[in-house]
Amino acid sequence: MRTKKELIDALAERTQQPKTVTEAFVDALGESVQAALAKGDEVVLPGLGKLTVKAKAAKAGRNPKTGEAITIPARKVPAFSAAKALKDVVAD
Repeated sequence: MRTKKELIDALAERTQQPKTVTEAFVDALGESVQAALAKGDEVVLPGLGKLTVKAKAAKAGRNPKTGEAITIPARKVPAFSAAKALKDVVAD
């Protein structure tokens, strides 16, 4: 599944729910995950993995166009850790 539509179609078929209900669920899931991560909470998706927020320290870098030294500011980024079940399925 590469698109939101493909995900909704697959979930609707698997759960025997209307696509409109499934789309509302997918949208709500996305919004809930974003809200939790924005607060700094972690989100566990059973059988898939865990989403967390990691802090990246400031670091020195270079502008590739000019070669000028720049400072890349500290920031927070989302991180995903795959569950063992997911790793095992992918490894087969």
